Amino acid sequence: MLIDRYDVIVVGGGHAGCEAAAAAGKLGSRVLLITMNISALAKMSCNPAMGGVAKGQIIREIDALGGLSGIVTDHTMIQFRMLNRSKGPAMWSPRAQSDRNRFSIKWQELLTEIPNVHLWQDSVDGLLYERNQVIGVHGRLAGKIYSDSVIITSGTFLNGKIHIGKSNFSGGRLGEEGASGLTADLRSRGIESLRLKTGTPVRVDKRSVDFSSMIPQDGDIPPGRFSFTETPAVKDQMKCYLCYTNETVHSILKEGFEDSPLFEGRIQGTGPRYCPSIEDKLERFSERDRHQLFVEPDGRESPELYINGFSSSLPIEVQYRALKAIPGFEKSRILQPGYAIEYDYFPPQQLNFSLESKIIDNLYFAGQVNGTTGYEEAAAQGLIAGINAHRKMNQQSPIVLKRSEAYIGVLIDDLVTKGTQEPYRMFTSRAEFRILLRQDNADQRLTPIGYDIGLADESRYKRLNEKLGLIREVLKYLNVTSVAPDKINAFLEASNTSPIERKTKYANLVLRPQVSLNNLIEYDEELRSDISKLTADLSLLNESVESAEIQMKYSGYLEKEREVAEKINRLENIVIPKRTNYMNFSAMSMEARDKLSKIKPDNIGQASRISGITPADISVLLVHLGR
Repeated sequence: MLIDRYDVIVVGGGHAGCEAAAAAGKLGSRVLLITMNISALAKMSCNPAMGGVAKGQIIREIDALGGLSGIVTDHTMIQFRMLNRSKGPAMWSPRAQSDRNRFSIKWQELLTEIPNVHLWQDSVDGLLYERNQVIGVHGRLAGKIYSDSVIITSGTFLNGKIHIGKSNFSGGRLGEEGASGLTADLRSRGIESLRLKTGTPVRVDKRSVDFSSMIPQDGDIPPGRFSFTETPAVKDQMKCYLCYTNETVHSILKEGFEDSPLFEGRIQGTGPRYCPSIEDKLERFSERDRHQLFVEPDGRESPELYINGFSSSLPIEVQYRALKAIPGFEKSRILQPGYAIEYDYFPPQQLNFSLESKIIDNLYFAGQVNGTTGYEEAAAQGLIAGINAHRKMNQQSPIVLKRSEAYIGVLIDDLVTKGTQEPYRMFTSRAEFRILLRQDNADQRLTPIGYDIGLADESRYKRLNEKLGLIREVLKYLNVTSVAPDKINAFLEASNTSPIERKTKYANLVLRPQVSLNNLIEYDEELRSDISKLTADLSLLNESVESAEIQMKYSGYLEKEREVAEKINRLENIVIPKRTNYMNFSAMSMEARDKLSKIKPDNIGQASRISGITPADISVLLVHLGR
């Protein structure tokens, strides 16, 4: 049974809700996670994969802080790939195919291992208030449930409407009911809501597909992992496949345009710019005669294939006929049609950096309700909301990550400062300091923070210190140890770089762009022997060698980026009083005064990033603050 009162109630059991509940619970709060379907915790509503460009960095950051998404991914992955290896290390992005069903089951297992996290299957149709603060929720089954804080993580379920051709009906996911009542309740309290749209493609029975006409995509050998803890490496990796649409496919799809809810105006919400439906692609990129599709297995025991890139809300018969015109799918059977879903979200400029509402005290929002798209972005927000809800109840200051500290900091700053009018997706290009915010050093950046607040445990912190020590040892060895020409020139010539004429420090060789430290270690038996003596932990050694090489090769760039970050961070330290009346600043444009009044930036740095705020406006603020 439910208890009389909780410290934190989390509304919604998606990726944001699970991370929020786990974080608050592990920190010591009594948590109630309310979800409409306990068996669908952290369900992968779209593709069965975690990570990817910039998103992989976010999962590493969640893990470094003490969150669980990376651990769940490692335990349930069926393939691992490090994307963008041909580019610089700032672009390297881990990505894993996951077993959809096992992913959800593993999340349920880990949540139930946290003693003070309780699960309750219900729908929340309103909140309980006392003046301008939330004091609980109203569940359709349970009635009033009291708490010190509430975190809304409802995903696409709030007034969700599913569209397939001319048909539309209520739902949060296909086969699952939407949630009503909560949006109206929040609007009655002065919180603004708008509509967004996203979509998903057909699911296909893999037994009916001919893979011989597709391009196989294998996982990395050896496979990597997401967590900085000692999680198991994936075995027997499954293949993904590439294939392409063609002009016949496009012609069939266009036949359904007159019944498209997207083109006929039945969908009012804005869709994702960077993950458009296949019909949207045909409109926007009409000059292309084919589009790439990525065929992803759903799991080891599942018959489902996810056709990434074929998202559609066209009539079912049109989707099916078009699919069968793709080589390899001629005899395919579909298990579920593609569809679009429209849902409510709350523009995130209404939030503080802690993700607490500016309008209602002790109320937090995380995930797609803030206008984001993607499991990773949602999980990151859930983690921060869970941490900060706990900390506020214990009279502690909120955890706010800077843009120079984490992609999570970039994500939340973008949302709170700039807002979004379309589903927000993280990219490496959004981060000014992406050379600093690499996937390999997320633990070095964030585990000390996670440890200080009590979320990252002692063993994780000890492992980080061992890694830092190993990095120093590797760098020291490379900088003091020399190699003779006769031992290394054959390797250098094979690497397409000039041979040496005299003994040379290993560090000087590693600085050459053609030379990989791992390849050098593999070739040079003496070097390999000496490096391997540093630790018996092979996984930790590999991480340390990778980080050491990056630090050596990119030291100049890293130092320049740190200098720029420090200059910008000084602006973050110039606090703007909350009661500042921007309407009194006649030297500013009315647009600037309106935006500053609405967003109420915490500091000069945030004010400078608001769209439409000019350097002249910042000068006015600095004069006002006596700076």
